Amino acid sequence: MDYKYIEQLLERYWHCETSLQEEEILRMFFSQEDIPASLLPYRHLFVYEQNEKDMDVLGDDFDERVLNLIQEDEPVKARVITMRHRLMPLFKAAAVVAIFLTLGNAMQVAFSDDDVHQVSPGTAAIDKPKSGPSVAKADSVMSDTLQHKIDLPVSTITK
Repeated sequence: MDYKYIEQLLERYWHCETSLQEEEILRMFFSQEDIPASLLPYRHLFVYEQNEKDMDVLGDDFDERVLNLIQEDEPVKARVITMRHRLMPLFKAAAVVAIFLTLGNAMQVAFSDDDVHQVSPGTAAIDKPKSGPSVAKADSVMSDTLQHKIDLPVSTITK
């Protein structure tokens, strides 16, 4: 027997040039009992679809079972959120800002070379000018006994 037409159809099938009717012809040919040995390796490819129809198929109730699994309502667990939990991110942000400001001020003080610009509480009282008579001497003495005022820089006094 000459199977040239089947071989041509197979070549066209491999190049994806066959029509649906020609593919049906191939399926019908390979579903026969009498197939030449040269074409036997291709038999399983074309009879697979017919054999699988008889195999496992989904039952009629499959859709219902899947939908029941999907649509099961789980109880919602309510959580109480306190004001402390709501404001916790704000507290954390404020703490970070406070740390950065503190470290920045500490670094600024540590690296500054000008001691003159730093004012300590003890030197602030010395720099104030005194106007008017002294309280202790206001009642009897008209002028101060010291003729010369001593003007020393603040930095030498505090050192």
